[in-house]
Amino acid sequence: MADDNETNSQVHPEATLGYGYTEESADPIIGENATIRAGTVIYDDVCIGDGFITGHNALVREHTEIGDDAIIGTNTVIDGRTDIGSSVSMQTNVYVPSNTTIGSNVFLGPNAVLTNDPYPVREDVTLEGPTVRDGASIGANATILPGVTIGEGSFVAAGATVTSDVPSETLAVGTPAEHENLPDELQGANDI
Repeated sequence: MADDNETNSQVHPEATLGYGYTEESADPIIGENATIRAGTVIYDDVCIGDGFITGHNALVREHTEIGDDAIIGTNTVIDGRTDIGSSVSMQTNVYVPSNTTIGSNVFLGPNAVLTNDPYPVREDVTLEGPTVRDGASIGANATILPGVTIGEGSFVAAGATVTSDVPSETLAVGTPAEHENLPDELQGANDI
């Protein structure tokens, strides 16, 4: 892994920083102390804060903004036009579609899938990704449907399919997900 002494970052030589998608696109901005592993592709017109870490083969598309101390796991895809806060941890194989907003101190478990198209290839609609508020946790293999809001401090159980908004400090479990009181052991802030 190559060391970038100006920003104290490590960028693997097989990572692509600044994938140009138009002649007018601008180089990405990546803060200090980044670790960007082999196979990662970061498009132009991306702005990322300090302490950014990727696994292998992560993809961050154009017009995405990411705060400080974000971890983007191996094979995770973040499509363009997405806003992500600070202290966010996305595990392996997470998919985040365009037009999604993710707050700070959010955890997305392995294979979590967020969606933005309610009628794929059947109707021409405006794409609207989910909104995940600060402090929410989304378990492995959970699916969040378009336009759904996951409330602050809420917890989506592994394998849940979330079809409607989840209130703050609520547990969403099952398919389709039902809302329950957040158990005592799941109360409190994420430790990311």
